Amino acid sequence: MSFSLDIQSVQTLKSEAKALRESAAAAGETITHGAALERVARSHGFRDWNTARAMLPDRAPIAFQVGQRVTGTYLDQPFTGKLIGVQLLGDMQHSTVTIMFDQPVNVTPDLMFAALRQRVVATVDVHGISPAMRGNGRPQMVLKRA
Repeated sequence: MSFSLDIQSVQTLKSEAKALRESAAAAGETITHGAALERVARSHGFRDWNTARAMLPDRAPIAFQVGQRVTGTYLDQPFTGKLIGVQLLGDMQHSTVTIMFDQPVNVTPDLMFAALRQRVVATVDVHGISPAMRGNGRPQMVLKRA
């Protein structure tokens, strides 16, 4: 599993504090590590570093990343493709993913006509399984790393 540096976490705030200290040092100002942590925490709306530390996760896990090759099923149809968008949702357990299929997928069960999709957006959990279910009880999407 990878970790995001774009989502607020203890790790991202620590990285910001380090960058703050380095830029201050380049300008001839000395800031202690603790003072940098306090400034960064306040800049993110927390009362102080201890409050930020208590409220944020250590690191924000992300199961999937943009550019990653994936395989799986969408509406029970097998596919291979590439992730072109990933957004971690507020609960930190689900992501909205945008997938560009290598070959268009027929998303209709009716053999009388075809409804082909080349790109889809779906919500999946950290295991790549959609919480939305089809009428047959199976998930709308099952996503795996290729």
